[in-house]
Amino acid sequence: MVRDPLLRLEAVSKVFDGGTVGLDNVDLDIGHGEFVSLLGPSGCGKTTSLRLMAGFEQPTSGRVLLDGQDITALRPYDRPLNTVFQDYALFPHMDVAENVGFGLTLRKVSGAEIGRKVKEALDLVGLGDKIHARVSMLSGGQRQRVALARALVCSPRVLLLDEPLSALDANLREQMQIELKRLQARLGTTFVMVTHDQTEALSISDRIVVMNRGKIEQIASPAELYDAPATRFVAHFIGTMNLIEGKALETTGAFHRVAAGPMTLEVPADRGAAPAPGAPVLVCIRPEELSVLASPSDDAVAAQIMSTVFYGPTLRLFVEIGGGQKLMIDTPRRTAVGAFEAGAFVHVRPNRGSGRILSGT
Repeated sequence: MVRDPLLRLEAVSKVFDGGTVGLDNVDLDIGHGEFVSLLGPSGCGKTTSLRLMAGFEQPTSGRVLLDGQDITALRPYDRPLNTVFQDYALFPHMDVAENVGFGLTLRKVSGAEIGRKVKEALDLVGLGDKIHARVSMLSGGQRQRVALARALVCSPRVLLLDEPLSALDANLREQMQIELKRLQARLGTTFVMVTHDQTEALSISDRIVVMNRGKIEQIASPAELYDAPATRFVAHFIGTMNLIEGKALETTGAFHRVAAGPMTLEVPADRGAAPAPGAPVLVCIRPEELSVLASPSDDAVAAQIMSTVFYGPTLRLFVEIGGGQKLMIDTPRRTAVGAFEAGAFVHVRPNRGSGRILSGT
């Protein structure tokens, strides 16, 4: 929970016509000055959450609060929140200045004040030299910046971003991720972004809300989500993960020892109660937490390479160990211990202190 949250969804549910459940009794607190991403697959409830915050949808039950005040019944234009849409929603018949200043004209701001604020907003996003350009003449990245400036010019308490970078190519998308985070940090405005791109969420968010089937699976920092997923769904969805069924052996000091086929894993014991010896457990371990050895070792097991994928500085090996367990292993390409051809045998060692026992479902 966030102390004194700026924005809160309180026991919010949304059921659409036909009985489709968009959100199921969701509680979510967003703090002042946070960059929060709502992450999940299509249909998980992330866009529905954003539309409820903006006022474009009304909850079936529950409340939306801003600074402790109930804004559930307020119309979108009566809320101090602005939205940047996936398609930017710019007016093609207006120039850049007219697009950015449109919201201010609706608020009956004077012409001189509109001109000053528009210039400030465009300077903020690095488009001060495009103030009189037609939007049709701008690149995709420039149009995205115009949409940001238009949303920011009215000084919203919260900026809502609905997959704002999805239409950009990979290189420009990465640049704009950096720009978004820079803007948010400079302004101190609360940003809430919907995305299905885990890399995007991990790279710029203070906290990530992972959603699935209308519910929240986990809320955590990027590092915590990556290192300590709370459920099987999060483990699968965030990054790449090996899921290994095993049996608990014992807990000694800072580690749980787990037998997983021919391997023995020593995973951190810093979360949750110790499993009883002999109890079945599910361990998640990242591909980079497994090491490949050229020769046998007491703490390594034999593995056969099924296939190899080239990822620039790393190679991903798909291997099979005893008992038919299949694993993914990421190893630095320049320190590779062999050719890693399909059918070759290597030795695999789990790094001590790697992996987690999943307590969720």
